[in-house]
Amino acid sequence: MKILIIRFSSIGDIVLTTPVVRVLKTQVDNAEIHYVTKARFSGLLEENPYVDKLHLLDDNLWVLIAALKREKFDHVIDLHNNVRTRIIKFLLGVKSSSFHKLNWEKWLMVNLKINKLPSVHIVDRYLQTASHLGIKNDSLGLDYFLREADEVPLEWIPPTHHSGYVAYAIGGQYYTKKLPVHRMIELCDKINRPIILLGGKEDFPEGEQVRLFFEKNGSTPEIEEGLQSEFNKKTIIFNACGKYNLNQSASIVKRATHVFTHDTGMMHIAAAFKKEVFSIWGNTIPLFGMYPYRTKFTVLENNKLDCRPCSKIGYNKCPKGHFKCMEKIVFDFYLSE
Repeated sequence: MKILIIRFSSIGDIVLTTPVVRVLKTQVDNAEIHYVTKARFSGLLEENPYVDKLHLLDDNLWVLIAALKREKFDHVIDLHNNVRTRIIKFLLGVKSSSFHKLNWEKWLMVNLKINKLPSVHIVDRYLQTASHLGIKNDSLGLDYFLREADEVPLEWIPPTHHSGYVAYAIGGQYYTKKLPVHRMIELCDKINRPIILLGGKEDFPEGEQVRLFFEKNGSTPEIEEGLQSEFNKKTIIFNACGKYNLNQSASIVKRATHVFTHDTGMMHIAAAFKKEVFSIWGNTIPLFGMYPYRTKFTVLENNKLDCRPCSKIGYNKCPKGHFKCMEKIVFDFYLSE
């Protein structure tokens, strides 16, 4: 059976579809799995052994559709379900099944704080979309495959971090999904271990503010150094934001002892590597069904607000102006050795 899976974006959502790819390939007889996504996300799937062929969307949907028509698929699994994917399904004219996005239920939760959301992880809902093909959850969690060339050599990391480090993904697509810098500093101080900050080039300035805070404290007068020694301060920051591509950053996560992350794609990459994840939630909530999947995790969030969630995605500033969802999070966690 020749099956096409569609998920155009984004990083986390694509990683969350990997159990569907795997079980279709391993549980459906003679399955040939094709996957269509945006070209800029190809690196997420190029090394996936369960994907037989990758189709990429650049700017021209019609060129993509023409290529897909030539494949003569038996079935389409639409895990994105938007206007473009509906056009694709209509023009391919084959059997298809589409993911239910729960837009109404999310609207009720965001706007009226009425919870009609199912207590089901989005991965399990993705799997339900293809369940009529006879697949079952194999309970193996998420997949993420790296080329050897994307594994960051140890010498690219400061010697202070060679014996072990915590990865902290400080990025976020929206302001309201990220801790403010002063709270990042507070969190890093509490982690109290060597930390590698991960993010894009746009996150580098904030990462530098965090790094310089601890670097300054590390070169304070002798009396303050004595206090640091007394309180066993071990926070050493390596700001890797913008230094590595996505797969190289994933290799940093793979090697970390623990991972702290906002509600971003890196959270799901960490889950794919079965890392212990500390997930930090601002305007969004785990109840949307996208918390770390099948790995040990701790949720850090402020549940004492009647304005949360204020969006299913995020904003460039707090609609209320106080940003208490991030400003008032209590950093209550324990790091195992």
